Amino acid sequence: MKTESATYYIAVDLGATSGRLILASFDGEKISTEELHRFKHPMLPIADHLFWNLPGLYHEILTGLKTAAEKLNSLGAKARSIGIDTWGCDVAYFHADGTLAGLPYCYRDPHTTGAVDKFCEDMSKETVYGKTGIQFMDFNTLFQLYTIGKDQGNALHNSDKILFIPDALAYMLTGEAVTEYTVASTSQILNPTTGRLDDELLARIGLSEDRFGKLVNPGHRIGSLTP
Repeated sequence: MKTESATYYIAVDLGATSGRLILASFDGEKISTEELHRFKHPMLPIADHLFWNLPGLYHEILTGLKTAAEKLNSLGAKARSIGIDTWGCDVAYFHADGTLAGLPYCYRDPHTTGAVDKFCEDMSKETVYGKTGIQFMDFNTLFQLYTIGKDQGNALHNSDKILFIPDALAYMLTGEAVTEYTVASTSQILNPTTGRLDDELLARIGLSEDRFGKLVNPGHRIGSLTP
């Protein structure tokens, strides 16, 4: 039931195998939540690789947003904001016209096995850790992009923008490309000392900062939903 002081918010919560859309309200004293839409999104095994069905995730989010809109309309209310939370490390590639350049790899795909040691043949682990300060894992974004670049991956080389999964979904909803700081912190590309993506690490994998969205802090207003 709507109260005059209540404000409403929509949360999109995506895990590695399922997702849900939640409507939250705050009446000045208490936060209440209601799950409006829950769905499964299995990894897609294609040609001995694992991918994420990003168009499928987008479709499920739209389904949940329509349900939320119906609920809010029945309350005579509007949502203040929508937030998207997903896992880290994985990225999607987009052409300049906003279309998706292939399906994004899943971090569980084995194509990066051994990538840390290969990358660190030319740049020491001490140097990489000193720049990023995070745990070494083969599926960190740095090593995904390094592996795909060496394999001449067309999606990477032919794309205009590289966006982390929550930022990719926000881009599909708003048309605005950003790189949110906390999800970038999982990548082993972000340098917390400078607060930017590290130029030397990017150069090592043949990329530059302008291939990514504008770096923004948590809570940044990305944009408005497109029609």
